[in-house]
Amino acid sequence: MQIEAGMKYQISQGIKGNFNSADSLTVTTNNGVTVQFTLEDGKGYGSMPLDHLNYLLKRSNLSPITPNKRVLLSSETEEKIG
Repeated sequence: MQIEAGMKYQISQGIKGNFNSADSLTVTTNNGVTVQFTLEDGKGYGSMPLDHLNYLLKRSNLSPITPNKRVLLSSETEEKIG
């Protein structure tokens, strides 16, 4: 899975304590080694190695939040128009 800026992930109940009890995090930058992120509701920000984020995804501690289909359709339409 490609991890890009703007991607949002839901944090599982078991590790919310490690993320200031936030429900989700959003990736702000990915330089190929380190990922920076913000937590929802202004609960903070941080960074972690990309390998660790992949590990959390593999263990299902983080799960991608799928954007709704309307957002996907509108962005695809904009790409075709532009």
